[in-house]
This record gives sequence, structure tokens and C-alpha cells, in this order.
Amino acid sequence: MPGPDLLSTQGLRLDGRRPNELRRIRCKLGVFTQPDGSAYLEQGNTKVLAAVYGPHQASKSKTSTEGVVVNCQYSMATFSTGERKNRPRGDRKSQEMSLHLRQSFTAAIKTELYPRSQIDIYIEVLQADGGAYCASVNAGTLALIDAGIPLKAYVCACTASMAWQGSEPEPLVDVGHVEEAAGGVCLTVSSLPSTGNVALLELSHKLHMDYYDIVMSRAMQGCRDIEVILDRAVREHLAEGWTKQDTITI
Repeated sequence: MPGPDLLSTQGLRLDGRRPNELRRIRCKLGVFTQPDGSAYLEQGNTKVLAAVYGPHQASKSKTSTEGVVVNCQYSMATFSTGERKNRPRGDRKSQEMSLHLRQSFTAAIKTELYPRSQIDIYIEVLQADGGAYCASVNAGTLALIDAGIPLKAYVCACTASMAWQGSEPEPLVDVGHVEEAAGGVCLTVSSLPSTGNVALLELSHKLHMDYYDIVMSRAMQGCRDIEVILDRAVREHLAEGWTKQDTITI
């Protein structure tokens, strides 16, 4: 059954994108010197900072002999949205997001390499315009790579939604705030695209099974496209680092 009117007669979305087009992604590794790893990422108008500390010795209450303990803390800057509400780190939404981020990163990190150790991942949303969780996962992945943490694969996250072009269903990738606010279904997927494994899957509303496969496929393709962008950023960062070190004094 048709939902919100999210496509124009020309088949373009509210922000001018095509249905299968990601928002512009800009990212940079190594933005801070104090953490072991850090990254900044813009996904459309959503802007996120990520910092990684560790691995270091875990506290006695968190020590695990089977693998590293992944600790995630998610927060939103008070100026990140137009609501201007105080958003402490301990609120319910932040705790939920922290748990979901931990689930995604734990699926990607080679936790068995660091028994009795802990990795701390801090995510700060500077500006929220839809897809904050996805941008946080993508920024956190870059920060983990910058910290030299061994990963099984890139973990990337993307959203997808459903619109209608006439009487035909058309899935949308990388949902923005306006599309989220329209009240349609929003499928959030965090995956390891190179392996095909899914780390997290969440639906905001009920979705008929007839349309699930095409929406899921669009979200997974978004994850694969994001992986390409992140990998390019990592390679450029490494190349830049080698360029700075290529002058040897004898």
C-alpha cells in the first residue's frame, strides 16, 4: 500500500537524489593526536567524530579471558539538532545507540587477539540530519583502522526506505532526516559487506514481506558502496603518511 510521497514525477527524491544514490560522504582519519585512533565523517549534513583508545588493560569487573571488551559511548552535541535539548550521555536513546554500536564493532573486531583487554570507542554527533547511527558506525570503523585495531572486515551501515513510483515500489537508500520525518518505513543495516554478514538489523515500522527483499537489497548495496568510499579514504590516508616519511636523512 502506498506510503509517503517521497518521489517526484521525474523519479527524484526530496533532496534531488536518485533512489539508489547515497548522500555525499566526506571523511578523514587521524583528526586528533591524543586518541590511539580518530576519524571525522560527514554523510550528507550528518557530521560525526569518533575516537578510539586501546587496547588497554580492562578493569577487573569487565575482564574477559575469551577476548577484548568493546566499550562504546555515544552522545549528541546539544547543538546537533534544532531542538536544542540537553542530551546527556546517560539518556535512554544514547544508551541504546551505544549498545547497538558495540554490537556492530564487536562483530568486526578480532576480539580473540586481546584477552583481558578493553577498547574504548567514543562517538560524538556534531550535527544530526538523518542516519546518525549509520554515520557513527562508518566513522567508528575508520577510527578503529586508524588505531591499528585488526578487523575481520570493514563494518559499514546504511539505511533504506520504501517509496512509490506510480504503482511500482521503489526502495530508497541512505535516508535523510526529511524522509525519516515523513513517517515511512526505515530499515537500518550494519554489515560486513565483503563477507555478507549482518551485524545489526532494525526496522522502524512494519514492512510487508513482499517488499522486504528489495529494501534489504538496497540497504546492503548501500553498505557495499560505503565500503568502497571508506577503503579509498584509508588508502589515501596511508599514502599521505608514506609521502611525509619518504625523505630519509643519511
